[in-house]
Amino acid sequence: MDFITVYFLVISALLGACAGSFLNCFAWRIVHGESVMKGRSHCDECGHVLGVRDLIPIVSYLASGGKCRYCGAKLSKRHLGAEIVSALVFLSIAWKYGISLETLEFWLLGSALLACSFADLEAYLVPDRFIVFAIIVRAVFIAVSPEPLEALKTSLIGGFSVAAAVLLVVIVMEKVLKKDAMGGGDIKLIFVIGLYLGWERNLLCLMMSALFGVVAGMISLKKKNDEEAEAFPWGPSIACAAWVTALFGSEIISWYLQFFTTVR
Repeated sequence: MDFITVYFLVISALLGACAGSFLNCFAWRIVHGESVMKGRSHCDECGHVLGVRDLIPIVSYLASGGKCRYCGAKLSKRHLGAEIVSALVFLSIAWKYGISLETLEFWLLGSALLACSFADLEAYLVPDRFIVFAIIVRAVFIAVSPEPLEALKTSLIGGFSVAAAVLLVVIVMEKVLKKDAMGGGDIKLIFVIGLYLGWERNLLCLMMSALFGVVAGMISLKKKNDEEAEAFPWGPSIACAAWVTALFGSEIISWYLQFFTTVR
């Protein structure tokens, strides 16, 4: 790799870590009813305003031993995890797509999905404002694409086809089971992802998210009074599947389809 490539990847990782810190804070404030436009960052426990040395992504958490410098309360590992995961997301997208508009577009989509995941983990909620943001971003990139009408058609098919099918299945299941089968926010995530990835990769994303959801649910399973289990949100699994699909979706689909190719 030349110097420019290495420099770009390093900057991408740093930018991702900063984005993760901001998005995690943004999501936390939304689900807890705090203003996202006013007030400085503060400790979740004591409310003390954080200084500059407390706001360096990853470094501040490790330097403080995962505790608040002011009250000594143990900080959630989710802060560190959000920054590391976001750095990896930005870095991997930059590695895959290089210095291009695709990288910028997937960074913005990734930011929306990360914010949705953080909010879902915190309060089982997928805020509509992040969904709307992702839709607006996609609309802008469609408008500046070489063939906007074709891009619009591909996006709409990718979004509505898979999301509509999932919605239909969910409605039927809820009628049969007499209880909620899937959150509306999860369906919105599937719709938004289809706008970016098209219907083939969105279908792959859906299948992978189901697998990731099962695995994550089993890993995070915690028994309470030997009977009650803690619920695990599906939003992060959908976002993780979208990340993998954006990076390797086309290759996975090609690999799978080769098994159905007739050898002559």
